[in-house]
This record gives sequence, C-alpha cells and structure tokens, in this order.
Amino acid sequence: MRVLVVEDEAPLAEAVARGLRREGMAVDVALNGDEGHEKASITRYDVVVLDRDLPGMSGDDLCREIVTSGELTRVLMLTASGSVSDRVEGLSLGADDYLAKPFAFPELVARVRALGRRATPATPPVLVADDVELDPAKRTVHRAGRPIELTRKEFGVLEVLLAAKGAVVSSEELLERVWDENADPFTTTVRVTVMTLRKKLGEPGIIETVVGSGYRVPGAGASAESASLDR
Repeated sequence: MRVLVVEDEAPLAEAVARGLRREGMAVDVALNGDEGHEKASITRYDVVVLDRDLPGMSGDDLCREIVTSGELTRVLMLTASGSVSDRVEGLSLGADDYLAKPFAFPELVARVRALGRRATPATPPVLVADDVELDPAKRTVHRAGRPIELTRKEFGVLEVLLAAKGAVVSSEELLERVWDENADPFTTTVRVTVMTLRKKLGEPGIIETVVGSGYRVPGAGASAESASLDR
C-alpha cells in the first residue's frame, strides 16, 4: 500500500510515517500543502493522511483536488478539532474518513488499512498460488502448511504479484507499490528482493521472470475456501 502523509508538524509526520512503514506500507511525507499537491499529482497513492491546517495550499483545497482528480485515492483527514461540525465539514469536502488529534496510533493504522482496501480492486481474504498462501490481514505466508518468514519488502512484493492474478507486474510498478519516493529507480533492489523471495519460497518456483517486462505468478488467485464464500 502506498501512503502519503501531509502534515506540517515534522516530528508527528515522521512518527506517523515510521509507524506505517513498520506495518509494511510504503510512505512518503510532505510538510506543506504545496508539496503534498505536487506529490499527489505525480504518484498514485492508495491513501493520503491529510492535516487540514497546512501552510501553502490548505488541507481543504488539497482534499478537493484529490477528490476531483478521478483517482481512487482515499483521504483520511486529520484535525486538532474533533467537533461534530468540523467532522461534517471535512467529510463534505470529499474526505473518506476523519480523525481528531491526538489519536491512538492503532486506530490510525486500522483506518488507513480500511481505506486502502477501498482504494484498490477487491482482493480475496487469502491469496494463493499452488501451495503458497498469503494472508494480507494476518501478514502471514505459508507453503504446504509451513510458515515462511519474509521481510516487509519481500511480503509486499509477493502480495502485489499474487494480487495481479497471473498478470505481469513490472519492476517499476513493484518499486512504486512496495517502496517509496526515496527508492532509486535505477537500483537493483527489486531484482535482489525477488531473488531472496524465491529462495525463501523454495522449489518448485512460482515466480516467473518475463524478460523485458517484469514478473508474474501464474495461477494466482483466491483460496478454494475464499472462492466458495464468494459464491
């Protein structure tokens, strides 16, 4: 999940970003409205955590810009005021959720995850390919019933590949969805991460390299249990 935090209180912005990164999210930070607008214009974020009271472009104006852009980006608006009128006003601007400061971090994480699910096409509760199962909610991976310990980036790469349901995912897209703006676009980090992921998953390999295009996992989809629940 790609998240943008737009907050002018630098210590709070960095604390939120660090916490969300520990939850496996790729997080960028903007310290004013103009910077937030620029980043939101060039990168497709799943969720924007947006302070209302910002220098430069206001949080309200930035929210309107994001909503009218036509993207699926969801907005979680933050404010120092938790009054009903402020919540109603924030939601009327097009924000998807509203959280008053100070807030409990677990609640912020839960709300960001909920909005992230609404920002992307629906995926099954458990993603599978052959005997590999990935549970996004529990953050677990098993192969033939055996738990596989993955780093946050390895987990993120596997989740994106499985969610693609057999489609090819480019290195550039993996870099955008799993890392953040600080990642070097010319780095070999995606290739190295895929290599270590393959080793941890073992044989037979499920990740195919499509020369000149990227990677794919043929046959990826929902678990049989999940599919039966959808019918």
